[in-house]
Amino acid sequence: MKKIFIVITLFMMSSMLIAQDAMFSTPYIQLPNPQTRGGMPLYEALFRRSTAREFSTAKLSLQQISDLLWCANGINRNDGKRTAPSARNAQEIDIYVMMPDGAYFYDVEKNQLTLVSDKDLRPVTSHSDFAKQAPLMLLFVANYDKMKGFDENGREFYGATDAGYVSQNVYLYCAANKMNTVVMGHIYRDDIKAALQFNGKAVLAQCVGFPVE
Repeated sequence: MKKIFIVITLFMMSSMLIAQDAMFSTPYIQLPNPQTRGGMPLYEALFRRSTAREFSTAKLSLQQISDLLWCANGINRNDGKRTAPSARNAQEIDIYVMMPDGAYFYDVEKNQLTLVSDKDLRPVTSHSDFAKQAPLMLLFVANYDKMKGFDENGREFYGATDAGYVSQNVYLYCAANKMNTVVMGHIYRDDIKAALQFNGKAVLAQCVGFPVE
């Protein structure tokens, strides 16, 4: 009886792991509700904020991804405004989530990841070895479809400014959760735009993961 119980338990555990892996190859991933209360005090997170370029290959859980994206640029008010400010409330910064098994678009309103490529686009975005090692890379894109009232200089300036706010939110999330992160300005903008087919500019990429034990 004891052996049967152990076998059943191991089977259930393996099934859960397989199910989570399989979720990352589906067209849509519904993220769990983000945790929006508690956490490390702000002053301590600011004290711990830093850049690190070494990453474990351990994957983030869906809950951690949901929390990370909400902190980055999620909805924090009933009127739909975000955790990061944007010029004229354009909310033009789109986030793409790139992992070894594909790239996803973060649908903020649905709290959902939509598969946009089944290829590993981390090497397409950056030549750095650590970028290929990190289990997750975020790409911040200034979506020009949401910046109709801006001239070319405005799109360039405010797209860069607003992406910086989002990046800092990611830094604070990582500091509060003892994760490593590094933001990258030197990326292959034309290559990743061709791969993802968006109307706008890839402003920054940011790697996120756990420290190497």
